[in-house]
Amino acid sequence: MKSLIWFLVLFAAAVAITLASHNPGYVQLVYPPYRIELSLTLFVFGLLALFVLSYLSVRLIFVALSLPAYVRAFREQRAESKGRAAMMESLTAFFEGRFAAAEKAAVRSIELGEKSALNPIIAARAAHELHEFEKRDAYLADAEGKNVGEATMRLMAKTEFQLDQKQPQFALNSLKELGDAGGKHVGALTLELKAQQQSRNWDAVLDVAAQLEKRNAIDETLATQLRQQAWIEKLLVPNHDIATMRSLWKSIPSEFKRRPKIAATAAKVFFKLHDEISAGKILVESLNAQWDSDLVALYGDCQADDCVVQIDQAERWLKVHSSDAGLLLALGKLCLKQGLWGKAQSYLDASNSLRPSREGYTALGNLAEKLDKKEQAFSYYHQAMELN
Repeated sequence: MKSLIWFLVLFAAAVAITLASHNPGYVQLVYPPYRIELSLTLFVFGLLALFVLSYLSVRLIFVALSLPAYVRAFREQRAESKGRAAMMESLTAFFEGRFAAAEKAAVRSIELGEKSALNPIIAARAAHELHEFEKRDAYLADAEGKNVGEATMRLMAKTEFQLDQKQPQFALNSLKELGDAGGKHVGALTLELKAQQQSRNWDAVLDVAAQLEKRNAIDETLATQLRQQAWIEKLLVPNHDIATMRSLWKSIPSEFKRRPKIAATAAKVFFKLHDEISAGKILVESLNAQWDSDLVALYGDCQADDCVVQIDQAERWLKVHSSDAGLLLALGKLCLKQGLWGKAQSYLDASNSLRPSREGYTALGNLAEKLDKKEQAFSYYHQAMELN
């Protein structure tokens, strides 16, 4: 179709030229004392040639004037291309673990004029891995003042660096700045969780863990472990009095109260506060819900003035868990406290036969001393020391 159109145009031009060549008209140019006569056809073709020549001259002048700008843009484009290639090289090197090469490539990209904040961030991360902290901070400062997305990269990297150096309060300040910039996303929450753990802000740990679980950022098992650890640490806060401990224990969700580790921690704290009744109640409730051999061994330390009720409870458990070394140890301790020497000896020997323990041999040593068997007591204590 295009060829047909060109053919028609050329055909029309040929017809026009043929007709024009037979045109009898002429043009006379007078400039006294000179006079020039031209055929009309030649004059028209001359005008057309002059117009084309003028047009080409003007275009040439404009091209010549714009040549410096074109050269400058070409050089900038070439430098930008090299800068982008250097940036990609730095990313590749960083994720390959070649941190020195990554830093050099990122710096070269910056020098070539690549303006992305990704370059100083990669350089800072590489310097951090190389433990060159002054250079790292300088790169971070170079990344400051960018748009929101790039500021988020900088603050995330800064927070990670502060956490690696065990500076949780500085990390929390950086996260606050990140939150003000609208960056409270899953990655920021994960860093906040780590910062709160390092700061030992266990209430905040519980809150952040709940947010992460709500967003499906952590699985249920990990969330449960995080909560369990937070409650254990809250129980272990020093200088608790009995009233505070009882209030804290009530605030713990029921599903966690019966977990052996939490129950054991709470019982030990109540032991230190000389609240044997609360400790025993916690252990009984937890053991009835979920049996644990190490936890039942603590039950033997809940020794009230009259241990008969505790012995009865432990012997009821023994009907179901007859081969549990922890339970036999607890019964041995309780019988020793109650003055039931024969039963104490029997339970302690049975416990040690199943799982020898320092506490078991120590209790046997105490029993031997009460029976005035000093040599036997020394032997038991020696065995306890060897296990220790």
